[in-house]
Amino acid sequence: MSDRQARGVDRAIQEAEARGDFKNLPGAGKPLPGLDRPLHDDWWLHQQAARDSLGPDALPPALRLAKEREDLPAALDALADEAAVRAAVGELNARIRKALIGPVEGPPLRFGLVDADEAVAAWRSRR
Repeated sequence: MSDRQARGVDRAIQEAEARGDFKNLPGAGKPLPGLDRPLHDDWWLHQQAARDSLGPDALPPALRLAKEREDLPAALDALADEAAVRAAVGELNARIRKALIGPVEGPPLRFGLVDADEAVAAWRSRR
């Protein structure tokens, strides 16, 4: 952006402010959502999906798997026994394995299989 363009933008903002265009905006005086959470590599995609009210099915399979893996501890906490935890990890690992072997829509996976023994140990420690 050139100096001239920057001055024009600044002038337009000042004029809008003088007219009161920025008063009573939704969320005024409230903290920005998500400031307390770390950003993930695909933060922009999560923001866009939330803004567009898109469900997890709108994500490409690779990103949907990443989200499932990220949310796995909470999903496992809802299960009653170790067999169910191992079955859930096994189902997720089957989908991850398929994505690792064959072409998958979206970005490449940046993670591998979930260790079932580690997942069960973490599940036990959270109970």
